[in-house]
Amino acid sequence: MANWRRAWWPGGTWFFTVNLLERRNNRLLVEQIDLLRHSVAKVQQAHPFAIHAWVVLPDHLHCILSLPEGDSDFPLRWRLIKSHFSRALPVNERRSQTRLRHGERGIWQRHYWEHLIRDEQDYRHHMDYVHINPLKHGYVTQVVDWPYSTFHRYVASGVYQQDWGGSVDGALKGLE
Repeated sequence: MANWRRAWWPGGTWFFTVNLLERRNNRLLVEQIDLLRHSVAKVQQAHPFAIHAWVVLPDHLHCILSLPEGDSDFPLRWRLIKSHFSRALPVNERRSQTRLRHGERGIWQRHYWEHLIRDEQDYRHHMDYVHINPLKHGYVTQVVDWPYSTFHRYVASGVYQQDWGGSVDGALKGLE
């Protein structure tokens, strides 16, 4: 069994990657974007956290979140987000015998990647990573064309230029 080590830093800021279990040809997250948004908002209301960056791709998502001072329970928040989202969907996904035995859905990977943000440079690096991801995966030819991203909020506030990240056809801009 894996020995999972988590960074417990009350009030910390983390980068997360959360994947669907069946990623191949799966567009569930963008097809159910309103349900995902509702699930996040419901959990955020009961267990506050700040969203610094978020991008939803068809089969996974990336985000940067901060918890309130003195709070380090991000696993609770992810469990509730995943659970709320899953319970609202019809049960028609393939489930392994293990998942059936444990009464689990076959929608999300059990684990997720988390990284405690260490400093301002680390924060900027992960902000760029979140926002460049749709271009990196080939879903768009320009970052600005992906609708499921906080990138648009940062363009509106002047943090990013609309043409940031360049395009698939040209050199990547602003990533040095």
